[in-house]
Amino acid sequence: MIGVTATLEVQDGKQAEFEAVAKDLMAKVKANEPGCLTYQLYKKKGSETTYVFMEQYASAEALTAHGQTDYFKAAGPKMGPCLAGAPDIQYLDIVE
Repeated sequence: MIGVTATLEVQDGKQAEFEAVAKDLMAKVKANEPGCLTYQLYKKKGSETTYVFMEQYASAEALTAHGQTDYFKAAGPKMGPCLAGAPDIQYLDIVE
């Protein structure tokens, strides 16, 4: 399994717009990607602008397939104007 965290800093005042795009993306991922075991957005406690996507994939192929979906590609240009900088994306190996 592969874990991914994506930390995103959102411009103040753009939270509702960002959350709407993120919620739509989460719904599409959960409905269409059986290889994506977890895809959830969180807001950092004590922050109004820091968000973290926590993701878990069954395989490298599932992660690659996620990045190639039309809805994932469409979400980027919608989220981009809401961000205060580049996302911090971390790839993680499971410890069993």
